[in-house]
Amino acid sequence: ERKNWDGLWHLPNLCKIHQLVLVLGDLHIPHRCNSLPAKFKKLLVPGKIQHILCTGNLCTKDTYDYLKTLAGDVHVVRGDFDENLNYPEQKVVTVGQFRIGLIHGHQAFEHENKFYINPGSATGAYHALENNIIPSFVLMDIQASTVVTYVYQLIGDDVKVERIEYKKS
Repeated sequence: ERKNWDGLWHLPNLCKIHQLVLVLGDLHIPHRCNSLPAKFKKLLVPGKIQHILCTGNLCTKDTYDYLKTLAGDVHVVRGDFDENLNYPEQKVVTVGQFRIGLIHGHQAFEHENKFYINPGSATGAYHALENNIIPSFVLMDIQASTVVTYVYQLIGDDVKVERIEYKKS
């Protein structure tokens, strides 16, 4: 299901019941892109998101500092272009009933009772092996044993959202 969406949430009190987790990576700022797309920046406002999980390639401390303005709880794993070599190669973060493994890699699918997500490139940064990379990020809404995943993509001038629901068994 894809649709246009004006903002992250139409119900501002969801944060009290739900844990919102932003998953993004491959920003490549400032080496391949100057910043996040303006339409993404408009959606990602401080005070709505509780956790940020980054799959690497932030590249600079300035980008990390920007993410810290969005949420106090920021977890990053090292990508091949990160200046900070102290980021771990992998990390496990617990949010509610979910243990979330974080690595630098590339989609969203379920396999053997596990749910795998690849947020893509938040900036759409160019890659030598791929043309026309669509900027994207993932927002997970975790409540009890359910996670609703929203995949945001900037296609042309429109932000499209795909909703995927996963229930822990």
